[in-house]
This record gives sequence, structure tokens and C-alpha cells, in this order.
Amino acid sequence: RYEPTWSSLDARPLPAWFDEAKFGVFIHWGVFSVPSFGSEWFWWYWQKEKREPYVKFMEANYPPGFSYEDFGPLFTAEFFDPNQWADILKASGAKYVVLTSKHHEGFTLWGSKYSWNWNAVDVGPKQDLVAELATSVRNRTDLHFGLYHSLFEWFNPLFLEDATNAFKTRKFPTSKSLPELYEIVNKYQPEIIWSDGDGNAPDTYWNSTGFLAWLYNDSPVQDTVVTNDRWGVGSICTHGGFYTCSDRYNPGHLLPHKWENCMTLDRSSWGYRRDARLSDYLTIEDLVKQLAETVSCGGNLLMNVGPTHDGRIAVVFEERLRQVGAWLKVNGEAVYGTKPWRAQNDTVTPGVWYTFSPKEGKVNAIFLNWPVSGTLELGEPQAKLGETQVKLAGYKELLKWVALGEKGMIIALPQLTPKQLPCQWGWTLQLTDIN
Repeated sequence: RYEPTWSSLDARPLPAWFDEAKFGVFIHWGVFSVPSFGSEWFWWYWQKEKREPYVKFMEANYPPGFSYEDFGPLFTAEFFDPNQWADILKASGAKYVVLTSKHHEGFTLWGSKYSWNWNAVDVGPKQDLVAELATSVRNRTDLHFGLYHSLFEWFNPLFLEDATNAFKTRKFPTSKSLPELYEIVNKYQPEIIWSDGDGNAPDTYWNSTGFLAWLYNDSPVQDTVVTNDRWGVGSICTHGGFYTCSDRYNPGHLLPHKWENCMTLDRSSWGYRRDARLSDYLTIEDLVKQLAETVSCGGNLLMNVGPTHDGRIAVVFEERLRQVGAWLKVNGEAVYGTKPWRAQNDTVTPGVWYTFSPKEGKVNAIFLNWPVSGTLELGEPQAKLGETQVKLAGYKELLKWVALGEKGMIIALPQLTPKQLPCQWGWTLQLTDIN
């Protein structure tokens, strides 16, 4: 059994499924999807920081005295089709999904007993959105279902009172935050708890270690659940399950601890933005590059989309997710279930990232640019004459290669028309019998 101490909790082995999964989809959805302007931090930027674009937006479009709470009934979700969402998630090639059950605004996407009249069953959709998505994902896909949960709430009076008392009182965690966490685990049995938003309070204020000890010892998901590292000031990148370290974290080198790169398709927001331009969205080339870099360095990629207030996954997000899925159909062996190799990227040719498939004993070289010369030089692999074989994922015939002394090789790529290429945005060489 795990003790409610970091030394005990941190010794828990991470359930194997998470490292094997490599790729997940994050979904930021809530009342912030109604103004869908600027960022999911809309309420804070408008009311607390009084940032000019937000203040002007409200003055121009809403009557005087309109409060953030008034957005609640406008969060309608009338086009929300959880089966369609599940089908898009499946098509993306993702192996897990993480939904914001509650962001810093405090609005819960389930009918929480602890969020009176500020939840999706009492206000807005009048539906348990968490339950509906969980059911569809479990019925239609093999994805692991996870939930994001914000510890703190910007404007909750109980939290503000505790903060004023320098967190010597604990009214907010005992009456709101912790009961919600137990509630979502017991009710929806998520296999990921993605915690966030420490509110500048220590983990002792949140009783994070007490909750995690229960989660790992006695909860309905004790054997399979995976957690992140955001459990109070100072815990990020130090304690918990996998490390996130920061948003959009992509170190470019191997880390000793399992980590995740959580990032957004929209470069500047996690929630949906009506004012986004096409250039604000990452291209499929950007995404394949992020995935290759992240996985080769031992990380998972958690790619975020923000649905609209009426429950749609915008077409641009759907297209990107389906494109990643199409790429993974061809190159998935270089991603799923792989381990980092002794070299993460090539020393001679830029834009080449390595992974290792332990079952097959294969080294995978994902290269992002198809060379004009038709030959690819790799500085890292040590090939063995008459033994090493080189294949291009999605192409039947073996490729010819020449060794370069002790280390390195030149590989002749097949001469293919654009239509004949196995995929469009990054390719995988599979090398067997490499030293």
C-alpha cells in the first residue's frame, strides 16, 4: 500500500499502457467556449486583469452589467454528438483522451453535488457531458478515458478566503475541490487524472498526497490510473506520475522520467476562438514533427482541440486529427510501444528522429524531409554487411544501402511520384540487424 507521502507515491510504477500509448487528445470545453474570444482565461483577463481587448469586446457586444455567469445558459451544446466525437478521436490514432471536467472557472461538465447551479446539468446543456463522452469513447473506441480537473477556481469566495488566510484555513479543498475529485473517480473511473491550477497553494493545502494514496490504494481505478505532476506549488516536474514541466514542453533530448508534451493545435489558446486565423493553427507538418521529436525523447504528445459552445469539433481540428491518424496508419510502428534509442536524432542529417521497437529489434528513423538527391545519409546507425535490412514503412521492397566506415550509412530511397509516396508528411525507415 502507498503512504500519503511523496516518497511512497513517487515509487509507484507508471502503468505500462501510458508509455505505450504515445499520443492522446486533450479537449478544453466549458463556459469559456461561449465568448470564445482570446483565450479560455477570458474571465480572468476581463474581470481581474481588465485587459483592454477583453473589456472592449464585452462593451461592444454585451449589455452593461452582463456577468460571466450570464454566459452559463448560453453554453448550449445543441450539436454535441458524443458518438461523432468518439469516431473522430478513433480516426486520429490517439490512444487516450483527456476532457476538462472543470477548468479554473469552476463550472463542472457533470452534475456535481459540490458545484450548485454552476454545472452542465443545472445550467446550459442540461446534460452530463462527462458521462456522455465517457460512454461513447468506451463503446466505440479502445481509447483510455481521462479527465482534467482544476484544483483552484479564480473567483470562488471560499478559495479567496483561504488565500487571504495564507492557506492556513482549508475551506475550499475540503468542501469543493477534493469532494469533486473523489466524485469524478467514483462516478466515471477515469484512467488519467490530469490535475492543474495550484492557485499558488502548497500540496499540503490541497491534501494531494492523501487523495493520491486513496487513488492508488482503494479507488476503482487503482491499478490502471495515471496521474500528472500538478498537485500544488513545487510539485510540477518533481512529484506525481508523468511530468508535464510546463505547457508545450518539448525538451528535444532524453529525460530520465516519463513526461508529456501537452500542446495546442491553436498556437495561442486551449479553448475555441472565433477570432482565430488559419495561420494560428499548426499545420500537419508541424504536428508530425512534434510527434516524432516528442516520442523519440521518451515523451507522449497530448494534442489539444477546443470545441465550440454548441458542441462541434471545428472542421480544421477534425482535419488535423484525421491527418495525424492517416500518418499513424503508415508510421504507427515507429511510434506506439516504442522505446527511445541510444541516439534521439541524427548527427549528420537534421530532421531525423529515432525510436526503437523492442519486440522486433528494429530501429526506426523518422525523417521529415524527402531528400532531393534521392539518397539519405544517416550518421548514427552501425550497419552490418549482408545482415542489416532497410525498409520504408508503407513500401514493399527492401532498400539498397552503403555503409560509411565504422558508423553511418547512405540509403537509396525509391524513386516515387508524389502519388506513390506511402504518406505525405514525414516517412519512416525501419532498420533491422543494426549494431
